[in-house]
Amino acid sequence: QVQLVESGGGLVQAGGSLRLSCVASERIVSSYAMGWFRQAPGTEREFVGTIYWSGRKTYYSDSVKGRFTISLDNAANTMYLQMNSLKPEDTAVYYCAARRSHTFSIYTGRNDYDYWGQGTLVTVSS
Repeated sequence: QVQLVESGGGLVQAGGSLRLSCVASERIVSSYAMGWFRQAPGTEREFVGTIYWSGRKTYYSDSVKGRFTISLDNAANTMYLQMNSLKPEDTAVYYCAARRSHTFSIYTGRNDYDYWGQGTLVTVSS
């Protein structure tokens, strides 16, 4: 059972940056795909991006592509979401997720992931 804990959320002005962290309870050295999702009030949880355990393969939603970057620190069991050029519409609770995967695939659905963190709130003011 993998436990995930997010941190790094907060209040930032439009155009600013934040970096979210997701620490896993066990060593993610192989066979995991990790993802970030977000959920604004009154909306469905939506896909933000995903990274394969090797750290070399990523995929992003069109809404964040070019502004957000996902990375992994395998030694620290940590995934990061660097968010730049933030917009008010990026305001949401951000969740990290994980699933076992022996090969790289693009997992964008909520049901594709087995483990979830508790979420961290990001608020972008205009």
